[in-house]
Amino acid sequence: MEFNIPQLFEAGMMICFGISWPLSIVKTIKTKNPKGKSFAFTTLVIIGYLSGVVYKLLGNIDWVIAFYMLNTINASIDLALCFYYQNKLKNQQA
Repeated sequence: MEFNIPQLFEAGMMICFGISWPLSIVKTIKTKNPKGKSFAFTTLVIIGYLSGVVYKLLGNIDWVIAFYMLNTINASIDLALCFYYQNKLKNQQA
């Protein structure tokens, strides 16, 4: 596996962004409330990560694709939890 400077910076960016998702997932699980989270923002971030995956698959594939996929999965889990807890709160209020 060959490393180059742009890949290292790209990986660094993805790692820094990616650290926030497990923290967000834990917060959502602990509070059982998606209050303050933006569904639209998270959806756009997921679309951005998926765009990065497609970019890599269309001829620029390298090891950094793993970070795009991991971030996509984590952001999707967070979004799913937000929908789950939002629906649960609505059902409790009804």
